[in-house]
Amino acid sequence: MPRPTGRVLTLLELLQSGGTRTVAELAERLGVEGRTVRRYVDHLIDLDVPVESVRGRYGGYRLAPGYRLPPLMLSDDEALAVLLGLVAGRRAGLATTQHTASETASAKIRRVLPRHVARRLDTLLEALAFTDQPGEYETPDAEVLLTLADAVHHRRPVSIRYTDRDGRRSERTLHAYGIVAHAGRWYVTGQDARIGEDRTLRLDRIADARALPGSFEAPAGPGPAERVLTAFATAEYRHQVILRIHGTVGQIRAHLPASVATLEEHAPGAAEDRAAEDRVAEEQGAEDQAAERWLRAELRVERLDWLPPVLAALDRPFVIECPDELRDLVIALADRLTSSARRA
Repeated sequence: MPRPTGRVLTLLELLQSGGTRTVAELAERLGVEGRTVRRYVDHLIDLDVPVESVRGRYGGYRLAPGYRLPPLMLSDDEALAVLLGLVAGRRAGLATTQHTASETASAKIRRVLPRHVARRLDTLLEALAFTDQPGEYETPDAEVLLTLADAVHHRRPVSIRYTDRDGRRSERTLHAYGIVAHAGRWYVTGQDARIGEDRTLRLDRIADARALPGSFEAPAGPGPAERVLTAFATAEYRHQVILRIHGTVGQIRAHLPASVATLEEHAPGAAEDRAAEDRVAEEQGAEDQAAERWLRAELRVERLDWLPPVLAALDRPFVIECPDELRDLVIALADRLTSSARRA
């Protein structure tokens, strides 16, 4: 059900369409009673909207002759924030089920924007991709974001000033493939032209972006969102973890998403590996065996202490290939749980 504020704005839109509207007509359009319409009219008057009351048989309400809402004046930053909020909300499933309110709102904003701003924003929306981990997205610097979007659209190199996580500053030439929203942050993925390697960079760490002459060919293969997830899963961290897990991809991904771990089919090698996996398979029912299989999970992490609870919650048979330190942590967690269960 629409909120009162939404109905007041709908009332204003109805009155702006011209002519005199009767209380009965407005009440029907708004889905309220006549006295509620009068209260909404009072709200508009309090906001200095000149609503006139027309008496008589065909009376009702109308706007004062010549009155129009002032033009919607948004800076690039403001328009960008509004449109990104609408797009992110729609991507996160926040749009209404009966009416795609975010789409109509986006269309209205575009109609009143200056043409050059609307073109740049449309280019940006075409360059955006989202992962399956939505969040409350903070709007990055408008000029940086729009410049990168234009570079993605036209396949032009772009010069950026970047500060990495250790505070080191550098100037890079980037061949940007796409802009990706992931877990509440914005990223650009592309090739660092100087070293010829793909990089995923946070937009809030880019201080400046400037288009350069020339062009580049977009690579074939995964899209920008998949590239960002792969970059997270294979990033250089302190520990490399390799696991063999018996289950379905869905069961494993529920606890180790693509941004955390890579998954691939595991072909048992050594005799002891085959024996261990055969024992697990025998413990599974025939139905389970058909749906589940051994998968190899690889991830790189800065700390190991969060992994034992995740593996326990996974509730699937697993083998730790490396590191030994993780094995010790899992055993320690199992001992604590066993001790707590005995005390209970």
